[in-house]
Amino acid sequence: MEAFSFRHAGLADLGLLLDLREEVLRAANGLPASADLGPIREHSCAYYQDALPSGEHLAILAFAGDAFAACGAVSFYRVLPTVHNPSGRKAYIMNLYTREAFRRRGLARAILTRLIEEARKAGAGQILLETTSMGRPLYESEGFVSMPDEMELVSPRHP
Repeated sequence: MEAFSFRHAGLADLGLLLDLREEVLRAANGLPASADLGPIREHSCAYYQDALPSGEHLAILAFAGDAFAACGAVSFYRVLPTVHNPSGRKAYIMNLYTREAFRRRGLARAILTRLIEEARKAGAGQILLETTSMGRPLYESEGFVSMPDEMELVSPRHP
């Protein structure tokens, strides 16, 4: 892999993180540049301001010299412990994204590896993520599998 530098993001990176969140959402959802993501940006800003200092969210940034190349993040949360996850601690990987000019150079895998290590260090008994079709082969090659026993309520019957 080329010489890339990696670092954890902090509040000083808030503007970059917000711009990247919009870039990721536009790419993953096929949204045009004209799509208004203002409310998401506003809520993301509040989220980062709370979650970065508390350690609830960790973002990794990758650079080629001074140029931003890729990012990835993990959010931590806790649920009631289960037989399969006695700690109840979960990690949710998100925002794994490589700018087009830097793709196919191992950056996503390098960041994913770091995020998994961080999740394990934090004691997460379960590591989850959502994927696009483009990301699925990478995640599968790292041991992620589809989950047959979960469901999501997408259209509530009761307001």
